[in-house]
Amino acid sequence: MHPLGRKAGQCRSSRGIARVGAALSLPFALAAGIGMARAQDAGQSQFRSIYKELVETDTSFSSGSCTLAAQRMKARLDAAGYAEDQFQLVVPDQFPKQGNLVGQMVGSDLRTPPILLLAHIDVVEAKRSDWKRDPFTLFEENGYFYARGAIDDKAMATIFVDTLVRLRQEKFKPRRTIKIALTCGEETDAVFNGVQYLLANQPEALRAGLAINEGGKGALDEAGRPVTFGVQAGEKIYQDYRIVTTSPGGHSARPGRDNAITRLSVGLAKLGAYRFPAAPNEVTRNFFTRSAALYDGPTRDAMRTVGAGAGEGYPEAIAMLSDADPVWNAMMRTTCVATQLAAGHAPNALAQHAEANVNCRILPGNSAEEVRKQLIDVMADPGIAVDLADAPGPVSPPPPIGRDILEPIEKIAGRIWPGVPVIPQLSTGATDGRFLMAAGTPTYGISAMFVDPDGNGVHGLDERVRVKSLLDARSFLHDLVIAYASAK
Repeated sequence: MHPLGRKAGQCRSSRGIARVGAALSLPFALAAGIGMARAQDAGQSQFRSIYKELVETDTSFSSGSCTLAAQRMKARLDAAGYAEDQFQLVVPDQFPKQGNLVGQMVGSDLRTPPILLLAHIDVVEAKRSDWKRDPFTLFEENGYFYARGAIDDKAMATIFVDTLVRLRQEKFKPRRTIKIALTCGEETDAVFNGVQYLLANQPEALRAGLAINEGGKGALDEAGRPVTFGVQAGEKIYQDYRIVTTSPGGHSARPGRDNAITRLSVGLAKLGAYRFPAAPNEVTRNFFTRSAALYDGPTRDAMRTVGAGAGEGYPEAIAMLSDADPVWNAMMRTTCVATQLAAGHAPNALAQHAEANVNCRILPGNSAEEVRKQLIDVMADPGIAVDLADAPGPVSPPPPIGRDILEPIEKIAGRIWPGVPVIPQLSTGATDGRFLMAAGTPTYGISAMFVDPDGNGVHGLDERVRVKSLLDARSFLHDLVIAYASAK
């Protein structure tokens, strides 16, 4: 017998057994696969139901009710099996329609600070006659969901409620307590803001070691391919200034050299030509360092130089990036721009009063008063008065962006969007995170929502989100919550 004969025979026999085993196990494998698919479909159906209910609950300030939306989300959590008192409505007496929902899933280690899932449930106003579709009816068309709040911020609010429902169904036992806060008034904080209200009246509801908030969206290219995964780490300070000039006025047929409108215009022209000094912080330098690989030639080199924080050609690199993109410019420096004008009392009279609103987005570490003095210096006219239009907002440094924050994000994002870089960035806008950070809670914008280059109509007409982007974000945030809640 050939020395390999027995082994060859054994191999044939093994293959036969393997084929029989495969044939026997196939029905079980199919059944398991079908069962898993059905469970996934059921979970997605549950998510879509929550999303539809929340989106179709009007929460605009003029005609809606956050309180009703909060009640409906509480009902979802109660139905999942949580104790009835585990999640509570917080409704201010003065604002009965501005209700908030707070609660927690208690962890096993009470010594480790909780994580907080923060999302606002109020939305920007939407006029039906301006929209192609009813803004408070959820439409699914051509791979998109359309509705007011489809992204901002009912997408994250839905995902957080859905995540807590799923964690209950999965019998997950968190090490760290998981808190949730669905708040009202983010879009109309000059009237009422839920986060500020809770910080003043129920601060324990928001106290956490870290918070996941809106912001940090992913970017898609024109073909719909993911390009970058953003993580928001810090925000600029929002501040309006009232700029006023006055003059004696009189008949327009007898103009003098002192004209309130002209003087204000000259001052605003100086401001328009002025650039505040560039001061990229650690988050912005990190942004440019990680973004450099996405570009070629001089742009890549400039990003690397600014990311390094110094070196040959640093001022030129700052100037190049500032000119190349208004967002890059805004990330590196305080910006101030005139946004409203009012002057005069009659078309045939010299103006006695001219006024402008100048909106500033101030880098963390600078105060509203410091910027007010800079505006005075730039316009260089003692006849121009510069005052804060409203009380200064909270000032806080960007949160730390260490490996404990980034590693779970990179691991999960790498699985869902292979090869897409995770890039921290300073927000040039404003969210409720500014109140939390000022109160001492490190807050990160991690929406995991990928948006089109045009911004998807957020705050505008026909707001939309890709269905795939929303469902991918649901998967990502579910896994991220588990990762953070399991960490020491």
